[in-house]
Amino acid sequence: MLRRLALTAVVSLAALSAAAPAATASAGPLPRPLLPLPLLQGDDGRTHLTVVISGSGDPAADGSYELECEPAGGSHPVAKQACERLAQLPGESADPFTPVSPDAMCTQQFGGPATARVTGSWRGRSIDAAFDRTNGCEIGRWNSLRPMLPNVR
Repeated sequence: MLRRLALTAVVSLAALSAAAPAATASAGPLPRPLLPLPLLQGDDGRTHLTVVISGSGDPAADGSYELECEPAGGSHPVAKQACERLAQLPGESADPFTPVSPDAMCTQQFGGPATARVTGSWRGRSIDAAFDRTNGCEIGRWNSLRPMLPNVR
């Protein structure tokens, strides 16, 4: 009986995994961020990012912000805290600007309609990354960049 239950769970998971691409295809393709580019010629190695937030549910959080680090500045509402968070990232194992792998097993939870686009240069590396909260992996990726990305529900 236990073996049959386990087999049913595996088959159900496989069926749901196969159905997910078809479901997203009917809604249209999501924009995919570009892969990080190498160091730009003449870049000074500093951080200069444009952060565009929409659909957060907080009118004060939505908008386009400039973020500069070393020293912290720009129009980002919490530039100092955002730069402090970005400074911690090189010591962590995951790169939050890299897209979630299509093969990743992510919890099927919806974190809301918020989206973000981050472009510019981080420590001399070109960044062009899109963020949303469509599943557990994407929510975790978003949360790893708080407070650069706003705390949304």
